[in-house]
Amino acid sequence: MSQRFFVNREEELEFLEAAYNSRRPEFIIIYGRRRVGKTELILRFLQYKPGLYFLASTEGDRENIANFKAKCSELIKDPSFAEIEFADWFSLFQALSRNVNFLDLLREKLVICIDEFPYLIAGNPAIPSIFQKIYDLILKKLNIMLILCGSSVSVMETEVLSRRSPLYGRRTGQWQLNPLSFVNIKDFLNYDIEDQIKTWFVLGGIPEYLLKFDPALPFWDNVKTNILTKGRYLYDEAEILLRMEFREPRNYKLIFKALVLGKNTLGEICNLTGLDKSMVSKYLDVLKNLRLVREEIPITASPKFKGRLYSLIDPYFNFWFRYVYTNRIDLEAHRQSEVLQRIKADFPNYGGYMFERLIEELLREGRLLRGFSWSRIGKWWHKDEEIDIVALNEQTKNILFAECKWSDEVDAGSILAGLREKAMLVRWRSKTQIYAVFAKSFKEKFKEPGALLFDLKDIEEILSEHR
Repeated sequence: MSQRFFVNREEELEFLEAAYNSRRPEFIIIYGRRRVGKTELILRFLQYKPGLYFLASTEGDRENIANFKAKCSELIKDPSFAEIEFADWFSLFQALSRNVNFLDLLREKLVICIDEFPYLIAGNPAIPSIFQKIYDLILKKLNIMLILCGSSVSVMETEVLSRRSPLYGRRTGQWQLNPLSFVNIKDFLNYDIEDQIKTWFVLGGIPEYLLKFDPALPFWDNVKTNILTKGRYLYDEAEILLRMEFREPRNYKLIFKALVLGKNTLGEICNLTGLDKSMVSKYLDVLKNLRLVREEIPITASPKFKGRLYSLIDPYFNFWFRYVYTNRIDLEAHRQSEVLQRIKADFPNYGGYMFERLIEELLREGRLLRGFSWSRIGKWWHKDEEIDIVALNEQTKNILFAECKWSDEVDAGSILAGLREKAMLVRWRSKTQIYAVFAKSFKEKFKEPGALLFDLKDIEEILSEHR
């Protein structure tokens, strides 16, 4: 497998290898949103190991049992096993555990992976109880590493990981797979730093999406060809994911539309969508769980703060609902060029918000301001005043105030002066205040005690030093 198709999952592979090399049976849960690379990770892990990879389908128990049985027959090199009729999953695993060829394979730890486990649950709600029995009575007595993997985060958390699940307490480890970091975009596309950042604004760190961009095309040509063109993968991807993940995609679309229009409070979202508060709150909880939407309060506020704001933080969904969904009529009529011009005109506004999110992510990852660590990072606002990013260290009492400007020729002196004034309104006992401005470029760069300026060249150098 080439490097372009498998990028930077060292930590996840180390986790799986440690479980595999343990001297006990292992029961591992891997989950994360669709397209994030779970299957590629598992296949890479399985590459040189004895094991079985099974992708469940939505066809129901009977078909899944038949297909899993066929995989087992291949694994143990026993064609007669495929001819046996099994009434249920337990009898299949019981027969497998008694097969001489299977037992011979267990001299070395054997991996059994069931991908898209939520599909089994959809076909048979008793599946968690059935697999509890299979693990307790059969698999945990054998030299086996069982991996259950799923893309439906809500199903994996409620039916597999939660306290009310029959499988609770059985797992020996779990891993939620997240999108790749911004620093990995250059492994997919040989763009300059500005176009790498713009690519993140549009696609985020989802490997499957990054692979859809042609490395030979400039950024805007990729947007036009691979997102705005009817029939291309990324043109309908958001719509497809909504139908796969949610029973009521229409209501989620209404909420996404409200968010990209700048309706960020619960009341504003309810007013625009026409949905009642309890329903919107439920939908927002689901979207938060999927890490598509974030709920925010000012970083120094009490947890009881009532003026909560909601924002769409997933780059692809944000871009798609802002520019594809709202221009669908023109795009269906193949007027991509006209839509692209409108996107380019508005992109500085969109980029301003997304640049804040990117800098915040890089701070959370410890890739910027590496001499400092932060226990909390977020926004701060009070009445009409707002600071893009505030980061706190509750032990050292350091505090960072940062503004992010997706603009060229930024007047750093003016921004810093305004930032210092707003920082005086923040109520938090600090020993050291650090002020930072992140921008595409500055009119003039200067040194000032306690103040840091970062343009795109600075960001590129820092990230290349610490990949």
